[in-house]
Amino acid sequence: MSLKVFNTFTRSKEPFETIDPGKVRMYVCGVTVYDRCHIGHARAYVAFDVIQRYLRWRGYDVTYVRNFTDVDDKIIKRSNEAGVPVNELTDKNIAAFHEDMEALGVARADIEPRVTDHMPQIVAMVQTILERGHAYVAGGDVYFDVTSFPGYLQLSGRKLDDMQAGAGERAGRPDAEPESPRADPTESAEPLKRHPLDFALWKTAKPGEPAWDSPWGPGRPGWHIECSAMSSKYLGEVFDLHGGGMDLIFPHHENERAQSWAATGKEFVKTWMHNGFVNVDSEKMSKSLGNFFTIKDVIARFHPESLRYFLLTTHYRSPINFTDGAVAEAENRVEYLYETVLAARALLERTPCDSNPIETEAAKERLVAAMDDDFNSAAALALVADAGRRLNDALTMKGKGTQKAEAVATALEMLDDLGAILGLCQRDPEEVLAGIRDRKLARNGLDRTLIEGLVADRITARVAKDFAKADALRTELSDMGVVLMDGPEGTRWKVA
Repeated sequence: MSLKVFNTFTRSKEPFETIDPGKVRMYVCGVTVYDRCHIGHARAYVAFDVIQRYLRWRGYDVTYVRNFTDVDDKIIKRSNEAGVPVNELTDKNIAAFHEDMEALGVARADIEPRVTDHMPQIVAMVQTILERGHAYVAGGDVYFDVTSFPGYLQLSGRKLDDMQAGAGERAGRPDAEPESPRADPTESAEPLKRHPLDFALWKTAKPGEPAWDSPWGPGRPGWHIECSAMSSKYLGEVFDLHGGGMDLIFPHHENERAQSWAATGKEFVKTWMHNGFVNVDSEKMSKSLGNFFTIKDVIARFHPESLRYFLLTTHYRSPINFTDGAVAEAENRVEYLYETVLAARALLERTPCDSNPIETEAAKERLVAAMDDDFNSAAALALVADAGRRLNDALTMKGKGTQKAEAVATALEMLDDLGAILGLCQRDPEEVLAGIRDRKLARNGLDRTLIEGLVADRITARVAKDFAKADALRTELSDMGVVLMDGPEGTRWKVA
């Protein structure tokens, strides 16, 4: 089976063919680092993390670029409010981004460029676009002329004549800066935008703002030009895959496409990929509705692998509905998988055994069938759940011989292979289970010291063969929502 991918540009699922056989050059739009990341960011970066993992597992040589926007209106405003330099604010939030992504199991990109490190490339690209007649200077700013690109709006499927004045500049990602003229148009006698959808390639700096030299005076880039300049620097004028959230299709990716074409005369992306939105309790996530959650907020209450698991339950292109109940259910599934892995490893330490290669290869074929169909993580996750059940069934088989150990080893290898692609079940089981337990204790207002004391008293009662007391303590713990698990390695407990 060959890998097929839904291309936003063609609006169809098509065979994934790269420019250079065996190599994938991939760019995903990064965050604007004025604040902590939210669960919408988590959706995008988990989705594309799985995609790059699978491509590597399939044998592709992947170059993955994901940028940081480290200068824009919101960053400047936030630095002024906090009374700190822009670079201090952005350094702090880039560190926070890496902290959040590491918690979610999202690998760092191969290249993570910052806008402020690429001003020469940005200025050069703007100059080229001007020289080729696709941009103009107005009031000290440089604007792209959207009417000069015959293919404008083909990516989003909109029509230029139908667009309302200014609508394009207000659409797009929630943290986007508006592409508008300077606050006071009367400062310049030059004409401003020729068309309402013309967008800024370069902005004249206001007093007190960070600025870089350019042929048009001190200023900074508009939002869209940065990605065209950085992607071409690291991936070439044409590359294989460009990704981001569905909210970026217009205007950001539409404008990237236009300006890259204007600079090179080439269609710069072969395959466009976009992940779906995150809704919260069936409503669009927004600060005004009070349903806006940062990744830090969520993983303080639920184990981060639970959030990752939840985000993979729906195909990356579909919307996903975030609720506490859904993430709690995902946490229970993660807990079950790690409990099963822990028990399996303990058994194989006592009875070492190899897996059955025929069965593990068959499991890999099922994974390929799922993921080759437009990276269907939901289908792959069902295979993970099935491997977990299979592992549990093997652990509960009667007998202690080689047959049981082989069944356990086979199912465990299946779970490891599947989990490696999805970024699940790759952590230390004891640490994950302790992390889940601590979060459940906090959510339920339970006292860990009290519980551990009751568990210890029950162990003492069992050793003394005071089974009536042991049963009474089990019931007391059960009434608190605590489940006891007695096994060869002793007694473990968890919060239901």
